[in-house]
Amino acid sequence: MRVKPSTVSLREAGAVGVPFITAYEGLREAGGLREGDVVLVLGGNGKVGQAAIQLATMAGAAQVFAVEREDEPFLGHATGPVDMLDASAIDVADHVRAKTGGHGADIVYNTVGSPYFEVANRAMAIKGRQIFVSTIERSVPFDIFAFYRGRHKFIGIDTLELDSGECAAILDGLKAGFESGSLKPFPVHEDHVYPLGRGVEAYKAVLAGSRERIVLEPRA
Repeated sequence: MRVKPSTVSLREAGAVGVPFITAYEGLREAGGLREGDVVLVLGGNGKVGQAAIQLATMAGAAQVFAVEREDEPFLGHATGPVDMLDASAIDVADHVRAKTGGHGADIVYNTVGSPYFEVANRAMAIKGRQIFVSTIERSVPFDIFAFYRGRHKFIGIDTLELDSGECAAILDGLKAGFESGSLKPFPVHEDHVYPLGRGVEAYKAVLAGSRERIVLEPRA
């Protein structure tokens, strides 16, 4: 029988799933994150972005950059520094290269897709890997020359293709991180917890783009 980490409440455990599974699976498919890697997370304050940053800092990434479209602080947990960038104010690729001595990002976790595609490609290091989990536009301009000269890899992740056993195995692998406090669940606020009878309202809140975790729970 699988047991949740003792440091995580039942509500928090219910809200961990998809973001951490997606973040973990993306990094695994990209060959894993090695100590000393430079990591760039596009959409850093989204829940997948926050989970990816937690995993990156826990793994000992040399530098972690996070990007949002406006000026805002990093909203999540991390066990190392996070350089939060405002995409509306600076050229993200130039900034990452300047801060890494021209090296660029070994791993780009692109949680947004097409809006950041061009800048993400310019930010990638030689042999860099870019992970995609979502997009807005399906078609994007693609520089094949830069791709093969950079020896880049693109990784697509669709967690809908994972079965419950695969998801459980990933969460089991993350358990020690939660137990130690290196990983932390997302906060679950009381006003975002819905009884099953208000499930329709809960799904409407998700579709409306709530940044908070929405939890359904049975109540007497």
